[in-house]
Amino acid sequence: MSRPLRHGERVILVDSKGRQYLIVLDEGAQFHSHTGYFDHAELIGREEGATVRSSTGARYSVMRPTLADFVLRMPRGAQVIYPKDLGAILMLADVFPGARVLEAGVGSGACSLALVRAGADVVGYEIRSDFAERAVANVVGYLGAPAAAHFRVHERDVYAGIDERGLDRIVLDLPEPWSVVKHAEAALRPGGILVAYTPSITQVVQLREALAESCFELAETLEVLARTWHVEGQAVRPDHRMVAHTGFLTSARLLGPVPGGLKPARLR
Repeated sequence: MSRPLRHGERVILVDSKGRQYLIVLDEGAQFHSHTGYFDHAELIGREEGATVRSSTGARYSVMRPTLADFVLRMPRGAQVIYPKDLGAILMLADVFPGARVLEAGVGSGACSLALVRAGADVVGYEIRSDFAERAVANVVGYLGAPAAAHFRVHERDVYAGIDERGLDRIVLDLPEPWSVVKHAEAALRPGGILVAYTPSITQVVQLREALAESCFELAETLEVLARTWHVEGQAVRPDHRMVAHTGFLTSARLLGPVPGGLKPARLR
């Protein structure tokens, strides 16, 4: 189905050397770079993949940004979770359409974008009002106004407790996730999943200790390393640069309490 580019839409411009620029199309605006300029109006009404020439003859192709493109270039206050980790979070948390998800520490909204786009109904807890506002703006800015019905942010501290009950998933990106484990036990439904993103292995150790003393089971910790390759004719080798360590992902699943309040038998 034809989807011409519209005024107010975000697009990616790609020059002849593969450099990318994220812009918002504006009928009265121009794009300027070291290779000259052109009017945004030359792109509005055209299809993705169209090319334009700058005032010096430089070629630019246009396309809509992928979620990964937008996450890496969107307005931010806090450091975002990288796309390589976002994909793993969606799988570890087993996010599905209609899932009720609590996200604590929404930051600039990178993880929120991935969760909402996967079909989840997300409530965020964020202690900083500027971060909360930025996250909502980024989610609505990329996914459109209807996304606001599936994403709301409360300015509050998750360490103080979780009001929601019967949640399907909890996703944490904050310094002390172990302080949320007891609250998560009460907020998640049996079988619910907790996923925490932590930059430091010492944070992982404290979280895993808290999980070991809780009703959570099947805990595991991993990190995702992404390495691209240089492929040019017969010259094939790993790229000199790679996105290596960014953070650890720890997941666990909640089992219901057993009679007497004891921890469930450990699954193997």
